[in-house]
Amino acid sequence: MKKVILVVMAVAAISFSSCGNKTQQAEETVDSVAIIDSLASEAAEASISALSEQIEAQDANKLQEVLVSVKEKVAEFIKSNPQVAQEYVIKVQNFLKENADKVKAIVGDNAAVAAAVSAITDIEPANVVNGLLEQVGDAAENAKDAAVDAAEDAKEAAENAKDAAVDAAKDKANEAIDNAANKTKEAIGL
Repeated sequence: MKKVILVVMAVAAISFSSCGNKTQQAEETVDSVAIIDSLASEAAEASISALSEQIEAQDANKLQEVLVSVKEKVAEFIKSNPQVAQEYVIKVQNFLKENADKVKAIVGDNAAVAAAVSAITDIEPANVVNGLLEQVGDAAENAKDAAVDAAEDAKEAAENAKDAAVDAAKDKANEAIDNAANKTKEAIGL
């Protein structure tokens, strides 16, 4: 009877501990979502504030600089956390879309600023993140290819140097043999 009670208590303890882990995992998931939203919100608020200042000042050049910094911030977030980048893009896009008339009034005929605005507003956030991830991946692939090419070039140069050294050694050995043969011939009188 005692054994049965101990087994039941052990099973109950295991089931309680497994339920605790599920609760902890759910809390960690909620925490990570909250952190992503918090990071994106803080960065978006700073960028939106800078954009608002330039819209109020009606300075197209400064607006373009802020838009460039927004792109840089997206790239920075992509390196650290693509989900934050996507949330950040959504928040900035919503602001730009809400203030599209004001932005268009400031941009006017300035093609560079118009291009910067459309680069951020016309693309879906997931596509922006995926596109930048592809660019980062392409850059990494290009760097890898360049490294492989450089390694192959170095290997080829080393083989060429080795072959040249072997050829030079053969030439010197043949020259030494010829000199020795000539001296031997002279000594013999031939």
